[in-house]
Amino acid sequence: MSFPQSRLRRLRRTPTLRRMVRETVCRVDDLIYPLFVVPGTGRRREISSMPGIFQLSPELLVEEAGRAREAGVGAVLLFGVADDKDDRGNPACAEYGIVQQGLRALKKTFPELAVITDVCLCAYTSHGHCGILRGNEVDNDETCRQLAAMALSHARAGADMVAPSDMMDGRVAAIRNALDDEGLTDTILMSYSSKFASAFYGPFREAAESAPAFGDRKTYQMDPANLEEAVRESLLDIEEGADMIMVKPALPFLDVIHAVKQETRFPLAAYNVSGEYAMIKAAAANGWLDEQRAVLEAVTGIKRAGADLIITYHAKDIAGWIG
Repeated sequence: MSFPQSRLRRLRRTPTLRRMVRETVCRVDDLIYPLFVVPGTGRRREISSMPGIFQLSPELLVEEAGRAREAGVGAVLLFGVADDKDDRGNPACAEYGIVQQGLRALKKTFPELAVITDVCLCAYTSHGHCGILRGNEVDNDETCRQLAAMALSHARAGADMVAPSDMMDGRVAAIRNALDDEGLTDTILMSYSSKFASAFYGPFREAAESAPAFGDRKTYQMDPANLEEAVRESLLDIEEGADMIMVKPALPFLDVIHAVKQETRFPLAAYNVSGEYAMIKAAAANGWLDEQRAVLEAVTGIKRAGADLIITYHAKDIAGWIG
């Protein structure tokens, strides 16, 4: 049909009509809320570059998870912030490590809450890199063994899902084999399969106290220029036993999200990272944009690109806005 018979504005005339023909919808069940747990009691420290996000001791972590549950959020991604660190990240594997404490507290209070744990050594190593060093280089295979031990300790403590974010080659297979050998065959493995060496992680380094003491992470995290490599990484992780895959960050990599989803047809998460959160918060604080509209537009774009799940620090607010 040609103009004037075909008038696309007809379906935009009222809010009800717009909702009726909306192609992409973000649901509360699509959201995963990242949380940071620290040792001790009564500890609540706001991240200066991430307004509204806090480091929380276990009892306050449970309270924050409760608020998220009341809003409708059913899944959290747990990061530990360690007081004790060493050159191998051994505190990450301790039976009573900080993530393990947070896990037990969360599952005791909210057994139905889906708790995902980040599996990476950067917050537990004295040098801040994501693995065990041999000289100034990360030893890939030795790191995989340590990551498998870390994931096992999380699963034993009650994690529903473990999520390796280190970007070592072969770590998915190492973790899957370790879990299966222990009889933990129901533990889900969500791989950060396409994690780029991005400038958008800056605020997270403050939140997790995980900045590298020297150098950078470009020898293990991906070059932001590479899309086809992201597809290969995802396919390899699926072959090694990943149940879900992830693209991180989200907004600068919407084309990667789309390509990975199209090529794999696998359950796909996208991480709307700390820098993306901080930019919107800063702009909203200065009155330069409407925070609610900007956030909802951003997560809709991530969904439209192909993500099934969105890990976002805005999760609690989004849940309140979309009900």
